[in-house]
Amino acid sequence: MKDVDGTRELAIKSRRAKNEQLMVSVSDTGVGLPPQQANRIFDAFFTTKAHGTGMGLSISRSIVASHNGHLWAAEQLSARRKFSPHFTHQSRST
Repeated sequence: MKDVDGTRELAIKSRRAKNEQLMVSVSDTGVGLPPQQANRIFDAFFTTKAHGTGMGLSISRSIVASHNGHLWAAEQLSARRKFSPHFTHQSRST
């Protein structure tokens, strides 16, 4: 988001989804991602930054998957980039 002029915003929201699942969405007012690169953002070593490693989203997706969740990205009409990890809620027994 350092390439954005003016106000920068990061929004984190959570809500209950179907089947006892928890939906967490993270969006920002960054510059977005060119559509031709959208299908590669979770690939290891893919980066849009000059000094990026391309590991952040790949590792994040692996961590979410190891907890039986899903992580995807969706372009929002408001020009925000939105990442949505989706977790299955499991009650703890005492």
